[in-house]
Amino acid sequence: MRNFKMIMEYDGAAYCGWQRQKNGISIQQILEEAVARIIGENVSIIASGRTDAGVHALNQVASFQSQSLLPVNKIFLGVNSVLPEDIIVKDLQEVPPDFNALKDAKGKVYVYRIRNQRVRPVLGRQYYWFVRFPLDLVLIREAASYLTGEHDFSCFCATGCDIKNRIRTLGNITIDQRENGVLEITVESSGFLRHMVRNIVGTLVDVGRGKLQPEDIPEIIAGGDRKKAGVAAPAHGLFLKEVKY
Repeated sequence: MRNFKMIMEYDGAAYCGWQRQKNGISIQQILEEAVARIIGENVSIIASGRTDAGVHALNQVASFQSQSLLPVNKIFLGVNSVLPEDIIVKDLQEVPPDFNALKDAKGKVYVYRIRNQRVRPVLGRQYYWFVRFPLDLVLIREAASYLTGEHDFSCFCATGCDIKNRIRTLGNITIDQRENGVLEITVESSGFLRHMVRNIVGTLVDVGRGKLQPEDIPEIIAGGDRKKAGVAAPAHGLFLKEVKY
């Protein structure tokens, strides 16, 4: 049995997320069907983690096992030749049999993109959250500083989240201003709760526009009440940037 590691980039707009679902087409389904078509064998592709509906990936990592004798490069080129234009395998390698993309992942880096300007953009709108209100980056950065370290992030977990242990450690949060009103919020952690990044971004935007103050963040975290934090930022601005091993 051979073991393969793949790195993928995808536009999540048309999909119900990474994981197979009864109602909707998933990225996992499309990839598994593409691989099976090339190697003539059904496979189960395991990703480093699930991305939600509408979320994109710049470098998602996955692994699968196969008995195929085809050369790696032939599988790589073949799979990409049958994938839709919104999914691509950037790299495919044969790896030791004990590698598992999910279990071996040590951390992830997400980046959220905001377009902060007065007039609604048209081009590229599917990859940014358009925020027309002026945002104070000094306040946003101050608020972000309260989020780093180990905390119970219940207030940033999706409503209905059934995970009991919600303690996570955020290693770093950076807010970078790019050209044309683009803001990039980059968040790194060894593990995330469902919708955690989007809920954090929504809260930071509320700080930036003056609805919340930076010093409100510790109180929101301590209270653990999802309703006290900001609304979830839209999925289409979120990208899985890196998986660390």
